[in-house]
Amino acid sequence: MESSQRDERINASGHANTCPFRGKDRCHNIVGTSSAMRKIYSAISMVSASNASVLIQGESGTGKELVARAVHCFSERKNFPFVTINCSVFSESLLESELFGHAKGAFTGALTERTGRFEAANKGTVFLDEIGELTPYMQVKLLRVLQEHEFEKVGSSEKLSSDIRVLAATNRDLCECVEKGTFREDLYYRLKVFPINMPPLRERKKDIPALVNHFIRIQRQETGKNIRGIREQGMQILMDYPWPGNVRELGNAIEFAFVVCSGELINVADLPMEIRECNLQSSRLRKKGLYPGNLVPVQKKLSPEKLLNLLHECGWNKAEVGRRVGLSRTTIWSYMKKWNIPLKKNYMGGIESTFWVTKQEHINSNLDKPETKGFSNCFCSEGLTG
Repeated sequence: MESSQRDERINASGHANTCPFRGKDRCHNIVGTSSAMRKIYSAISMVSASNASVLIQGESGTGKELVARAVHCFSERKNFPFVTINCSVFSESLLESELFGHAKGAFTGALTERTGRFEAANKGTVFLDEIGELTPYMQVKLLRVLQEHEFEKVGSSEKLSSDIRVLAATNRDLCECVEKGTFREDLYYRLKVFPINMPPLRERKKDIPALVNHFIRIQRQETGKNIRGIREQGMQILMDYPWPGNVRELGNAIEFAFVVCSGELINVADLPMEIRECNLQSSRLRKKGLYPGNLVPVQKKLSPEKLLNLLHECGWNKAEVGRRVGLSRTTIWSYMKKWNIPLKKNYMGGIESTFWVTKQEHINSNLDKPETKGFSNCFCSEGLTG
């Protein structure tokens, strides 16, 4: 192959930098050799040898379930069940029945006895995804299982025991939830015996080429299309994009490209529109003092004034603001709450209000703060209406 052809494309059939554990087991598809991922591999290696509870935290789409599966597959429980349940998709009563099972006649429609996930996972691992969505009642029930290793089916007083290991994951800041009183502190520390924090894709962009190759191989096997790689310009666009949806969004982008692409190499035009549009914005962002590679401002801190200007430019679209500065929508929302910026545009008396507070005392107390100086004319006190 000529040098120019090699430079034109990134071949998906080349070497993929994958998890060091891949040669031992193929029960997961963790990809990446960045320093952030090497720390994750080290954590997996350490905790797999124990029976400690693991709390995996990170943004949506970062691969928390893959890490949970890896921990299970390299543990002594690997030959026993790995049972997963998403705590956010069930109501409280249904979740209780799913986890603990129910006796015949326990409630209307319970025509037969049912085995719960905890009982079914005996000697194996239970993975509780979206653990931050548990209601206070279910938090108490789970805490008892972790402390006493026993439970009762719904509608039964018989105590059952099950030898299980519990892994949990969430995209919430559980420490903050504890401070707010929405998550039990004792349960938090029971789950967080060994914490693993998954890095967002924007913090490990070195892994994007390997991830792209990985997803291309998967799609080639599933679709039968002979797409061998992606052109260099297309890869550069993927490297520049901030990936608010993380690895999951990257995988979806490659799947989209396989639907559209008619050649052997993925072109820029084969990528999703929002990714291409973000690339077009990069040239404009360069002129505004922004890094096109990760769309993070040159200035280290995001100030109220800068955030306000971005919100105006993006029509108060918090997701778009996040993409421009390389932060998640949730982080932008947190900054808005911190600096008393309304979550939606408010018009009061025909004049746009950019900040709001509910009490005059709070206004006065904030005027002397460094981050709010220069914004006194933007505050609106209680009682002003449009």
